[in-house]
Amino acid sequence: MKIPKRLEEAIIKLYKAFHNNSLDPEDCAACAVGNILDNHNSWKHLSNDHGSLQLNYIGSVHQKLERKFNGYTPLQLLQIEKIFLEACGFKTPLCHYNQKPRNPRDKELLFNGLTAVISYLCELDSVPNVMDYSKLFEYENNEPIYHLETILK
Repeated sequence: MKIPKRLEEAIIKLYKAFHNNSLDPEDCAACAVGNILDNHNSWKHLSNDHGSLQLNYIGSVHQKLERKFNGYTPLQLLQIEKIFLEACGFKTPLCHYNQKPRNPRDKELLFNGLTAVISYLCELDSVPNVMDYSKLFEYENNEPIYHLETILK
């Protein structure tokens, strides 16, 4: 399956961040969007609140100008981050009194966040979800329909 360049690059960056333990939901340069944007935190100026879908003036201008950051619009970036934070157990937007997980850098929480983000990224590019392994378990006459080698190619 051929996937768009922006999706491939985003998945590679998120994969590396996850396995290098450099993914941090509370750090704008190390969260899902921060990693997609090469660990820059300038994207945080698109909204007034981390985890909000509300563009501020700067974000609205970039959106109206159809500006893209590593292939994603400001609204898409905010949606990616909101999905990531909520799948990691945060109540958005982030603030000191909203619910957050005990250990925000727990690998299982981060994996849940990445799974949700990658599903959304695939949806944006109209690509089947690369995290969906349900085909591996489809069978007919007690025999698998698909084989692992076929699905991973």
